[in-house]
Amino acid sequence: MKLNKLIKSVLKTAVYIMDQTADQVDRVSDRAAEMAENAREVVVPSENHTLRNVISFAAGVGVGVGAGLLLAPSSGSDLRNSITGKVQDIGNRVRSRGESFSTGTDLR
Repeated sequence: MKLNKLIKSVLKTAVYIMDQTADQVDRVSDRAAEMAENAREVVVPSENHTLRNVISFAAGVGVGVGAGLLLAPSSGSDLRNSITGKVQDIGNRVRSRGESFSTGTDLR
């Protein structure tokens, strides 16, 4: 009888030690996973690149405007007048073509 009680106590102690060891292993595993995640964030920053994208866009616009100013064949007012004249010529051509062709809505 005393031997059975002793064996039960030893087995209960062994089970208790295994439970405690499993809990400690879980805590260490959680800490290791957290440390790995922190290291990953340091090595590979988060995927939110909004500020970088805005700055890149602004720099691209600035380079485009600068290149346009440097490479423009004439001054701004001359260029605007030239574009306005070309747009009006195209509009006049379209209007004159519309008068000479029937559109299909005139059929009766």
